[in-house]
Amino acid sequence: MIDLRSDTVTRPTPQMRRAMFEAEVGDDVYGEDPTVRRLEEYVAGLLGKEDAVYAPSGTMTNQIGVYVNTSRGDEVLVHQDAHVFNYEAGAPALVSSVQVRQLPGEGGVISPETLRAAARPENVHFPRQSLLCLENTHNASGGRVYPLDAFASVCEEARGLGLRVHLDGARLFNAQAATGIPAREWAALCDTVSVCSSKGLGAPVGSLLAGDAGTIAEARRARKALGGGMRQAGVIAAASLYAFEHNIDRLAEDHERAARLARGLSSAGYEVVPPETNIVLVEVGDAPRFLEALAARGVLATPRNSSTVRMCTHLDVSDEDVERAVEAAAGIARFGVAG
Repeated sequence: MIDLRSDTVTRPTPQMRRAMFEAEVGDDVYGEDPTVRRLEEYVAGLLGKEDAVYAPSGTMTNQIGVYVNTSRGDEVLVHQDAHVFNYEAGAPALVSSVQVRQLPGEGGVISPETLRAAARPENVHFPRQSLLCLENTHNASGGRVYPLDAFASVCEEARGLGLRVHLDGARLFNAQAATGIPAREWAALCDTVSVCSSKGLGAPVGSLLAGDAGTIAEARRARKALGGGMRQAGVIAAASLYAFEHNIDRLAEDHERAARLARGLSSAGYEVVPPETNIVLVEVGDAPRFLEALAARGVLATPRNSSTVRMCTHLDVSDEDVERAVEAAAGIARFGVAG
């Protein structure tokens, strides 16, 4: 079965398993796991931040990012298709007691003008606005890169409005691979940054939140409160460290395969959003029926909506897998879902 549902479905490589087997461990809640500390220091360095904290998931690091940047009753500004709002189980309200205001913008980009128009004056009737959450790459837009100049402009506007900035950078290193711009250049514009090792980088579990030392100290407290305080976590942190050390540059291979997949699907008659990174959005008409027929041909994908499916290339997808996926989809186009 060719699994294009997500880049979270990868299996650890033999080298990654060896790193896990040989990991030196300690109790991370006491700050005594040397492998976790190496990972946190390494990722903080990649992002140009003072410190980072390791947690089980990107949802947790995003929500800790919201928590440490807000107070109860605040308003958080996000893009209308933001992962932090749409796909994290209502956690901003549940964890941080904040309300979320959704803003429009093509491809996940919020303009300074849109942000300025959403600003609330100081008034007892209004919630205090404290945080802008941005996302790079933008999942719902098909892995679109948030252009650095546009990113810098809206962050500057946010600062002028007195807002802090959190970046959901689950696939930030895909943006780096696609543009050649170091991830730290986006991170430098933000107070906190969440990055995942368990997506395109191929680790089985784990994300990190980076920021200044004081903010990350509060993030450790929040991680503990959320049940994310792990003990001998070096066993899994070793996989994440291996992923960051060895698998960033190879993300470009996923992007090349996504482009090849998109070209093949387009040639087969499908309307395809040209991918910038590793996510391909395909218009198929009836997504549930298409996915059922595709699975019968040995390929898995996910629905984006009722008429669009998402296909995601990753470490475990080969050139041959791309060809087979195109052939399966082309067969559906020729013979229909029952063919």
